[in-house]
Amino acid sequence: MENNIIRVLGKGITAQAIKKKFSNVILYDESDFSSYDKKSSDITVVSPGIPPYNEMLKECKNIQSDYDLFSSVMPYSIWISGTNGKTTTTQMLQHLLEDKGSVYGGNIGVPLCSLDEKKNIWILETSSFTLHYTNKAKPNLYVLLPISEDHISWHGSYDEYIKAKLKPLDSMLEGEIAIIPQAYKDYPSKACKITYKNAQDLCDEFGITKNEVDFKEPFLMDAILAMACKIILFDEKDYKKINSFTIDEHKLEELRDEKNRLWVNDTKGTNIDATISGLGSYKDKKIYLILGGDDKGADLRPLFEFLKDFDLEIFIMGSNYKRLIKLCQEYSFTYFYEGNYIKTLEKIDSKLDLKSVGILSPAASSLDEFTSYAQRGNIFKEFVKNLRLN
Repeated sequence: MENNIIRVLGKGITAQAIKKKFSNVILYDESDFSSYDKKSSDITVVSPGIPPYNEMLKECKNIQSDYDLFSSVMPYSIWISGTNGKTTTTQMLQHLLEDKGSVYGGNIGVPLCSLDEKKNIWILETSSFTLHYTNKAKPNLYVLLPISEDHISWHGSYDEYIKAKLKPLDSMLEGEIAIIPQAYKDYPSKACKITYKNAQDLCDEFGITKNEVDFKEPFLMDAILAMACKIILFDEKDYKKINSFTIDEHKLEELRDEKNRLWVNDTKGTNIDATISGLGSYKDKKIYLILGGDDKGADLRPLFEFLKDFDLEIFIMGSNYKRLIKLCQEYSFTYFYEGNYIKTLEKIDSKLDLKSVGILSPAASSLDEFTSYAQRGNIFKEFVKNLRLN
C-alpha cells in the first residue's frame, strides 16, 4: 500500500486522517476537478459525505472506503449500524468492553484509520454511506438496529438505503454473527443470523432480565444489544456496568425551567423513526412538539399516522415547512408556523404548564438553518435556562 498512490475524494476529517496515516495520499475535492483523472486505476477512497452521483465518481475505478484500507490488518471488529441508536449502542458497547482491550470510532469520535491496530477489538459505528463504498472489509460481528427511511436523497431510494445496511451480510463467513431485525431474516448470508422484533426478543435470546436494565426506550434496545455482544464474546452479563452508562446530551434530555415545567431537548431526533421512538415516553401528557428542518426527502406520513392518537400541537420550522403544514391540515392537527426559531420557543412558553411538555424532536436534519444538531439543541437549552418566573 505504501508504494501505491491513494487518492481520497474529500478533504474532511476522514480524508485528513488517511493523509496523516499514509505518505502517498493525494486529496481531491470538486475544486480540483480539472486536475483529477476520473479513469485512474489508483486506489480511490471516497469520503462518506460524497454521494454516489457526484461528478468525481463517474467512470471512477477501484473505489474503496477507509474501512477497505484496513481489511487485511483490522483486528476483531464489531460494526454497528441502523437508522437510530447506533451511536449510543457503540458507546455503550465500548463502556462494556473497554477493560477487554477495545477501542471505538468510525462514524463517531476517532476516524477508523487513527485507531490502534494493536487493540483486541474495534467497535465501529458504521454509516450507510461508508457501507455503500465498502467492498473488501467485513465485520466479525454485525449489529443492525431497526431501519427506517433516512438519507433518501443521498442513496436515491429507500431500497438502496436498505441495500447498503445489509451489505455486510454479503461477505461475512461461517462462524461470524449478525444480529438483525426480523424483517431481514431471509436475507442470504453465511453468517449466523440472530433476528429480533423488539427488546424482549433479544432478552429472551440472550437470557437478559429486562427489568434489571435501568434504561427506558429508545435506549433500552441500545443497552440490550450492547449486552448481547458482550454475552456473545465473553459470556458475561454485566447489569451494574451497563446501568452506569450516561446518555449523551441532546438525546431526550429533560430540562426543567424555573416554573418546574418540563422541556425535552431531542435535537438528535433527525429522522421520523428517532422522533417516533422518543415521543412514546410522553404520550400521557399534552405535547407541544417542534418539527421541521431538512428531511432529506423522507416520507413524513408514517410520523403523522403515529401521532394521530396523541394530544399535541405542532410547531413548525425549517425548510420543509410547506410539507409539514400540508400534513397538519390533512390530519387536522393544530399547528403554528412562526418562521423564526426563538419566536417558536416563545409561543410554546406561552402555552406550557405543569401537565404538558415542550419537545424539540424535529424528525429532520438541522443543516438547513443551523451549523449542527448540537447548535439547534443548545439554543433550545439556553432559552429554557433563561426563562424567568413572572
